[in-house]
Amino acid sequence: MPESLAGKVALVAGATRGAGRAIAVELARAGAFVYATGRSSRVSGRSEIDRPETIEETGDLIAAAGGAGAALRVDHLEAGEVATLVARIEREQGRLDVLVNDIFGGDRYMQWDKKLWEHDLAGGLRMLRMGIDTHLITCAKAMPLVLGTGGGLVIEMTDGTAEYNSAFRRNVGFYYDHVKAAVGRIVLGLTAELEDTDCTAVGVTPGWLRSEQMLEHFGVTEETWRDAIAGRPHFCISESPTYVGRGIVALAADPDRHRYAGRVLSSAELARTYGVTDVDGSQPDCWRYVVEIEEPERPATELGYR
Repeated sequence: MPESLAGKVALVAGATRGAGRAIAVELARAGAFVYATGRSSRVSGRSEIDRPETIEETGDLIAAAGGAGAALRVDHLEAGEVATLVARIEREQGRLDVLVNDIFGGDRYMQWDKKLWEHDLAGGLRMLRMGIDTHLITCAKAMPLVLGTGGGLVIEMTDGTAEYNSAFRRNVGFYYDHVKAAVGRIVLGLTAELEDTDCTAVGVTPGWLRSEQMLEHFGVTEETWRDAIAGRPHFCISESPTYVGRGIVALAADPDRHRYAGRVLSSAELARTYGVTDVDGSQPDCWRYVVEIEEPERPATELGYR
């Protein structure tokens, strides 16, 4: 991809793994200077998520892609740490063009089969803090710099389109549903409060993401992921993290992106709009697939959905 974002500065909050890591790498590959943040570190150890990936590895991947950036250990629940981060960006770069809030990590607290009154309360409330408070804290501290730059873009990462999340999502747990619906509401609120500015707020959702944890769960790698389809046929619609990263690069480079203000865009919609593809050259459309194939319990098929 050409360096379409040369001279731009981006912050990807929650870039230790998964979509956040890929977004940071792709933004850097496109020429932006990327600040990638997360809690798991080679220096301070793992976060409560207890995964082996570190934020420094994301920095290594940025460098390997020919990009420039800084990989920093930041807890986005700590307003002081976020303020220090933003002050550093302003001191070093003097601007912030793109803010991506991809912070979560509440998966370990999910109890898919529990109702609200059965769900572990402490874990559920922690999930709300990790998936909502982190986004609000980061926006509160970073938005003045974004607005001062002019023409900024704020991307709130979520799970599920606005249409899909408008109804209660069964079988994911009350707290998870609340987090992902709330992120969509953050997008609406930011858009209303930015209406007299040239800054754009949008939501973005990947589909069934082949994250490090997902690949590990199925005992496959990114190269062998299709081996998992035999045991889980609907995995055929899955996508690599790079897919949504490429779409976000195209969105960030679009001078007319304000037309999407207030919306939640899927990785598939970004792909169709900007002509980007996943690493295998396909354009998986997971959320349409979920509604038309998976939830009606029809036989798995990729035909018409990749």
